[in-house]
Amino acid sequence: MEHNYLREMEGKQVHDPLYHRNQRRQEIVMGPVIVGAGPSGLATAACLKEKGIPSVILERTSCIASLWKHRTYDRLCLHLPKQFCELPGLPFPAHYPEYPTRAQFVDYLESYVSKFGLRPRFDEAVESAEYDEDAGMWRVATAANAEYLCRWLVVATGENAEATVPEIEGIGEFVGEVKHSSLYKCGEEYKGKKVLVVGCGNSGMEVCLDLANFGACPSLVVRDTVHVLPREMLGKSTFGLSMWLMKWLPIRLVDRLLLFGSWFTLGDTSRFGLGRPSLGPLELKTVHGKTPVLDVGTLAKIRSGQIQVLPGIERVRRHTVEFVDDRIEKFDAILLATGYKSNVPSWLKEGEMFSEKNGFPRRPFPHTWKGEFGLYAAGFAKRGLMGASMDAQKIAQDIEKCWFIDTEPKLKTNPNNSMPFTRSPISFFPKTTTSQ
Repeated sequence: MEHNYLREMEGKQVHDPLYHRNQRRQEIVMGPVIVGAGPSGLATAACLKEKGIPSVILERTSCIASLWKHRTYDRLCLHLPKQFCELPGLPFPAHYPEYPTRAQFVDYLESYVSKFGLRPRFDEAVESAEYDEDAGMWRVATAANAEYLCRWLVVATGENAEATVPEIEGIGEFVGEVKHSSLYKCGEEYKGKKVLVVGCGNSGMEVCLDLANFGACPSLVVRDTVHVLPREMLGKSTFGLSMWLMKWLPIRLVDRLLLFGSWFTLGDTSRFGLGRPSLGPLELKTVHGKTPVLDVGTLAKIRSGQIQVLPGIERVRRHTVEFVDDRIEKFDAILLATGYKSNVPSWLKEGEMFSEKNGFPRRPFPHTWKGEFGLYAAGFAKRGLMGASMDAQKIAQDIEKCWFIDTEPKLKTNPNNSMPFTRSPISFFPKTTTSQ
């Protein structure tokens, strides 16, 4: 049957002029192909390498962790203590502060790559990935005119692959600057200007704080309710405290304790236009994936009047913004701290594991990491860097179960993790129908 498939494929290629005109360079990858060289992809490759399993990392940009290097603001620090953000196999340096800076985290990732000898293939944007049932493998095509064929495919492009830009009536008429927060670096250039920040998540709150610190006049659009928690309670990180409490108490009781501690530390946030959701912060995160805001000083600026809180936007005009409460304000710039989205549906050709609507795994945590036919997801559990590390370890353990049985003989004759070929690679792979 395999020989019939091979003859049929080669016969079609001989008579297909487009095949000869656009033939891609093809490679068999003996281990998994990992799409994305951010923390999730790097952690997965490192865990695999520790088990003696090679992989190929494909990265669309020219560097690792492009989000952290090029699409984050200067003042950014990790929102959680460093012990919750370490990747498998490498702790943070002891001299790093509890909340490492963006630059320190980037240096840590560079050290991670060096320690494990990882060699991502840069400028290899994946255009499509599709499972070939006849061959029992994945075909991964890139913009570099290459096609990789592999038994296992790890999607590690992450939750924040593309900036989310909302549709706001009239925003095209605005004569001032409009840009997404991924392009924002520092508040210095906005000194003395009135800036409207749309979005009240961690990024929106920190951008407002940065603007205020540099002498700008920021306003924050808050459309929905939001949980604002102090970054620390009782001398401990709020996140660490909540994880400890969750070992002993039900989630709703932990939420009540967190909200009491927040009220005691921050006061009633609804007085400043920051009403709280009906669900507690941990339950809301579990059910809807909405992360609470950890306050690093923004609330004090709101209390002092240095940051103004405004309701939802009705429409934008040339110099002004109209709000749903009929207020009209003039602004010099608009910054969209409206988050990011997955780009998986634009290139992964499958409809079972990932939702075509939002690009996230359909199954809830803790089952987000594994699909069918050797398909995996790293960093989509909405659990931050700690969740990405957990995914990486599970994926490596799962692939290890069948790796040495199915591929060890091939590695003895083919020591490299990939090899070029011009014919169909069917004979190199055991035919599989499900991930092991």
